[in-house]
Amino acid sequence: MTRRPSRPARVLAPALAATVLLTCAACSDDDKDAGASAIGASPLAADSPTASAAARLTEAGARQALITETDLEDDWTQVEDAATWRDSLLVGKVDVADFLTAKADAADCQKLLDGLYSDTLLGEPSGASALTGFKEEDSRLLYQVGAYGQAGLDASLAWLKSLPAKCDQFTAVDSAGDRRTVQVTEASLPEEGDARQGLRVTVQGTSGGTPATLTLDVAAVRVGTDAITVTAGGLDGDEDDSVEDAVRAGTKRLDDVLS
Repeated sequence: MTRRPSRPARVLAPALAATVLLTCAACSDDDKDAGASAIGASPLAADSPTASAAARLTEAGARQALITETDLEDDWTQVEDAATWRDSLLVGKVDVADFLTAKADAADCQKLLDGLYSDTLLGEPSGASALTGFKEEDSRLLYQVGAYGQAGLDASLAWLKSLPAKCDQFTAVDSAGDRRTVQVTEASLPEEGDARQGLRVTVQGTSGGTPATLTLDVAAVRVGTDAITVTAGGLDGDEDDSVEDAVRAGTKRLDDVLS
């Protein structure tokens, strides 16, 4: 599903498959509740700001705004090691040769892969944050809440919206020289929050010498100056329904906390 300091409240888990390599980073429990972004795809929309937009998200509020198993359909189980989740299929250097005319786009595609691997698609939160995760068979779902600032969030959402055009399909090469084909498309999201963007990212390659395809559905939703991000998927296919459940329930929870 290391390269940065561990963050507490994160809970996501993978059983992507025995062949998908996950690296771990220790996480503390009470020292910090750090969380970083996620992904999803629906038209970037700015609706009328919520009444809670001016409220300040606290660490306790961020934890309170996390979703639980009861907010998700199917058989998702909450886990305690989401902060350690990493998927080796996301590790690779973008082949700049794929970008014949717009070389600058390669940097955006690299930023996408790195952000997915490190759970920082929206950047590092500027304030309070919390993270939790769930697993269901060989799929996992990571849910994050964080305070960022509206200007930064709008810029991040606009960047996410640009990726299906910039990174429609490209190649990434890992340290062993194995090549992976990455595709990025838009995905619809419920009309929640003040602005939102969704993506679907697929990575086709090999893991342990066996062909493997990782599918991730990503959603980012702004609520005032804060945001929720969801990343869900695995080797079994898409999890768009679960992402929509998380977006609906999570936006309401964050609104309630801020009000």
